[in-house]
Amino acid sequence: MFTTKFILYSYYRTESTHLDETYFLRGRHNIKLGLDTYYFETDHNFNTSHDYKVAKIIANDLIEEYLENQLFKTAVNDSPKNPTKLNWTGNKSALTELIYALHSQGIFNNGNVDIKPIVTVFERTFNVDLGDFYHTFLELKARKINRTKFLDELKESLTKRMDKQDGI
Repeated sequence: MFTTKFILYSYYRTESTHLDETYFLRGRHNIKLGLDTYYFETDHNFNTSHDYKVAKIIANDLIEEYLENQLFKTAVNDSPKNPTKLNWTGNKSALTELIYALHSQGIFNNGNVDIKPIVTVFERTFNVDLGDFYHTFLELKARKINRTKFLDELKESLTKRMDKQDGI
């Protein structure tokens, strides 16, 4: 059996209006619809039988929206209270190499994105200005030895870490 709270919640969520006169007109409190303790504390000349319950639904929606926004801000490091801002401290050509490698793998938007928006996200995320990254990529391509120097170093470093943790 449905409770009166669930019925009111469904009524509110479906934006129904056919019971508005019963729920939201002053002086029409029907204790058969549900009697909460707050009924005895309210001003019956001002409050209706269900306005407090709907106000709680609205308040919970606003709290949920606020918390989701705060979580999103924290996730993208936009919150001024979040001390974990990341700054790129490696050289810019290394980051450019990484970005081009990720773009070449097609891991963003199923490969349906240009390099420029990816660079913009990385610049914002890591607080760095890559400048003319197209030119930097041309310099990477022109290397005579080890064109993917940074990626090779990343792979080697990660392998060593795994081996160390495995006791090898």
